[in-house]
Amino acid sequence: MAAYASLVSLLTTMDQIKNHPRFSTSVDKNQLESLGEKIGFLLEFIEKHTDGVLESRIACAAYAAEDVIESHVVDQIKPGIRTKVAKIIHSMRLKKTWASLLDLHSVIEEMDSIKKKVLELKDEIGSNEHDMQPTCTTTSSSTPLITTGKNTMVGFEEQLLQLLDKLTGQQSNRQVIPIVGMGGIGKTTLAKNAYEHSLIVHHFDIRTWITVSQKYNVIELLLQLLSEKNSQIDEQLLGQKLHKMLWARRYLIVIDDIWSIEAWEEVSRFFPDNNNGSRIVVTTRISNVAIYFDSPCFELSFLDEDKSWKLFCQKAFDQVGCPSELEDIGKEIIKKCKGLPLSICVIGGLLGRSNRTQKYWKNIAKDLTSILNSGEDENCLSILSLSYTYLPAHLKPCFLYMGIFPEDHKIFVSRLIKLWVAEGFIKSNLSESWEETARGYLSDLIDRNLVLNHWLGSNGRIKICKIHDLLRDLCLKLAHKDEFICVMEDTQRGIESGRRIVCNENFITAKHHESRALHTLQLAPLTRTLVTSIDGRLPKNRLLRVMSFNKGARKKYLCRHIIDQVNMRYLAYYKLTRSFPADKLSSSIDVLWNLQTIIITANIEALSQIWKMRQLRHVDIYELHLPNPPRNRGQQQSEFVLQNLQTLKTVFNFVWSEEACERLVNVRKLNIKYVSDPQRSSTEYRLYNICRLHKLESLTCCPYDVDNVLQKLTFPSSLKKLCLEGSMIRWEDLTVIGSLPNLEVLKLKNRLVKGSVWNPVEGEFLRLKFLLIQWSDLVNWNADSSHFPVLEKLVLESLKKLEEIPLDIGEIPTLGLIQVHWCSESAAISAMKIAEEQENNGNEELQVRVSFAGKYQLESFQEKMKQSADQNFTRYNFQAVAY
Repeated sequence: MAAYASLVSLLTTMDQIKNHPRFSTSVDKNQLESLGEKIGFLLEFIEKHTDGVLESRIACAAYAAEDVIESHVVDQIKPGIRTKVAKIIHSMRLKKTWASLLDLHSVIEEMDSIKKKVLELKDEIGSNEHDMQPTCTTTSSSTPLITTGKNTMVGFEEQLLQLLDKLTGQQSNRQVIPIVGMGGIGKTTLAKNAYEHSLIVHHFDIRTWITVSQKYNVIELLLQLLSEKNSQIDEQLLGQKLHKMLWARRYLIVIDDIWSIEAWEEVSRFFPDNNNGSRIVVTTRISNVAIYFDSPCFELSFLDEDKSWKLFCQKAFDQVGCPSELEDIGKEIIKKCKGLPLSICVIGGLLGRSNRTQKYWKNIAKDLTSILNSGEDENCLSILSLSYTYLPAHLKPCFLYMGIFPEDHKIFVSRLIKLWVAEGFIKSNLSESWEETARGYLSDLIDRNLVLNHWLGSNGRIKICKIHDLLRDLCLKLAHKDEFICVMEDTQRGIESGRRIVCNENFITAKHHESRALHTLQLAPLTRTLVTSIDGRLPKNRLLRVMSFNKGARKKYLCRHIIDQVNMRYLAYYKLTRSFPADKLSSSIDVLWNLQTIIITANIEALSQIWKMRQLRHVDIYELHLPNPPRNRGQQQSEFVLQNLQTLKTVFNFVWSEEACERLVNVRKLNIKYVSDPQRSSTEYRLYNICRLHKLESLTCCPYDVDNVLQKLTFPSSLKKLCLEGSMIRWEDLTVIGSLPNLEVLKLKNRLVKGSVWNPVEGEFLRLKFLLIQWSDLVNWNADSSHFPVLEKLVLESLKKLEEIPLDIGEIPTLGLIQVHWCSESAAISAMKIAEEQENNGNEELQVRVSFAGKYQLESFQEKMKQSADQNFTRYNFQAVAY
């Protein structure tokens, strides 16, 4: 894993230097070409094979090469850095390898040596290819865990009944029933309980069970299905034999732990459809595999607290029950398991065999995660680690990187992707950007149930993800083993050699040794990534490329010392105090030659040098005072063009001249803010030029106390998401917005629109999927299903005067959710009527959620509903709550 990440990162660094006008001639091209050829060869090997010793050498050599190359570049910007790094490394008496590879020639020689070893290994693999063919294991990688001694189902009783019903249903055609979920969630247990149920035993003529791994052998699978051990018959004849055995008989086949569609296709061609009610149950961790079968699947989720406690008691005490003196501490322990059946069973089995005293159980509660993954019971870790073991090489560093985030942290996808890109994990792809490729990587991890989809944004894309505590612990354990990430748990020795160091806030506050931790960080010349909550005193390491302060840092380090970090790619200052006037970035900020992302939660004034930062991809500043771009004055046209910039927010009172638009040609996400300026009229901002941003997909515009700003704003046809707030326009002005051909998300916020009547025009908003209206005086909304034909989600907030939501809105076939927050009571009643009407029409997909500002308003609403003709409003797809 570390080898793959280091090679891709090195390749990315070399490409950036080759394409940089200042540094492209500073490194020997022949050496770079030779190095590039070897990197490509080793990457191909890593993607297909695993060899711990070789991978360690590859990672070490690649790290050394990157250090040498970037030290050379940094030395040109800040003379003397290369000599300083060399002296520090020697003085620290690090591995001899690092000291001997401080010139590119030595690195290439080491790469040559590794390449020879790889060729020898390939020859060896080729000569033993027959013996090394992957085979199918007969031992399940998902050992049934949610069972008691009597193999009774705990936690998924309802799913078991539904599965039994599907298995014995009236449908005569052969059916495939997928069960999907993360490792340890209970897929195999659910299938096993159904497989062994007396109803199923009597219902089917033939029952057979096979377990598939990612490395499978078709002949072995067929032998298992035939219940035969050895056979000299080839694959085709075995398949025909299986087909004959199953023909004209009602059969049940369970295919457990399948990882790919290919494995299914290899064996399913021998499963006849006898039209007699045969069934096939498939368990998988991978959602795309489950979706392939085009039939409703059982998607298992975490247990709630009551079911978790029931499972724990049955696992630890069987029929005896938990002693009363242990119940409170026992529930505290189970709460830490976060509803994962595998964890509950492991800890239940441990405590069931242990001393039943409060003191012992309290010790278990203190360090539950380490107990689950300790040598005392490796079953839990081994099952979860299978998902990692079978990851493609390009996903492994991305998964392990999840360990940098604190436990139970809500991880913003946009931040995660920017970090992956800055770390160099994303391999270049001519057909899409690094960010698009990275989002695909994340989707793969979610699909494999290693990362949890926590929250979707208004555009339907994943906005926040999480990782289960046990999987995070797995990340840290594997990352520590590979020296990939070092999480400071103490001021331990050896941390100074870490390339990625994490020092979270809980460590600082709990240990009360911030100064010692800071001293340790100062002695880490090889560190490339620092994620910390320590005050913003930067370590003396000019090769640092990722710096994330999760706690408010002193602004003097932002404004003055940051320019020492000339190799920075990702810089984030969170929780900074906002001040007036705005703080200025250094006039030498452009020495950060490779800066991709800058995130600052403060008011910042940038100087003209920011227009020279060619590698900038994402600028996310609370309030950015951006100067006009300087004129070229004889320089090349591309001198001040930010070709890579995709995100720019939030720009304050910026003038959108034609020159500015020409330098921001690839911006996709833009946030702009305007406040009243007595020295400038709204016309001078030239918002009509924003239509020149032909790649723009998301725009947020917030004009406060500025007249007619939105009337002067011209939107590009590429726009997919639009958020407007703070100004006053009329409902009829929305016609311009409604005609945008690609608009999918529209948010009208903070009393944006004035007027009491909205008459949408048919033929507008043809692709709109999400609509938010907030704080408006709207009274009559005269709309029907034709006005928003593909709307999926409608959110209405604080519409105190709205008489009703048009009933025909419920007829939109794609509409899945209506949310009504703090609106008029009559609007809430109309929402309930929509839910009632749609359910009566057989629409079970639409959900309606209503919230009131207080308990009194909710009770008043409920009382009126009880007095109405319909006494059973609670049975509809409708929910009313108070906040």
